[in-house]
Amino acid sequence: MMHPILVSILLLVVSNIFMTFAWYAHLKELSSKPWIIAALISWGIALFEYLFQVPANRIGFTVLSVGQLKIIQEVITLTVFVPFSVMYLKEPLKLDYLWAGICLVGAVYFMFRGKYV
Repeated sequence: MMHPILVSILLLVVSNIFMTFAWYAHLKELSSKPWIIAALISWGIALFEYLFQVPANRIGFTVLSVGQLKIIQEVITLTVFVPFSVMYLKEPLKLDYLWAGICLVGAVYFMFRGKYV
């Protein structure tokens, strides 16, 4: 059986893929539609986000603190968002993503020091 942290991370990655599409894909795909249509479609996609996110956090919480789960979530969010932004939305790849990632490495250090570091 897989370790709860790994299971949680894998579920959070899937959840984040759905979340990113729910939050941002409408900017490209539904820009000509009324916002309410985009919101309803986004909510439908977000349902799948929650179907993965809730078990991910419940499983992760058996071995991690809420703060640690949140920092893992933020790292995954940036890891999913950057390729989505560049490849799907055709946004330019900016050095600011690197700086944000370095800040998150610091956040990971502080949230996990003493337990795993």
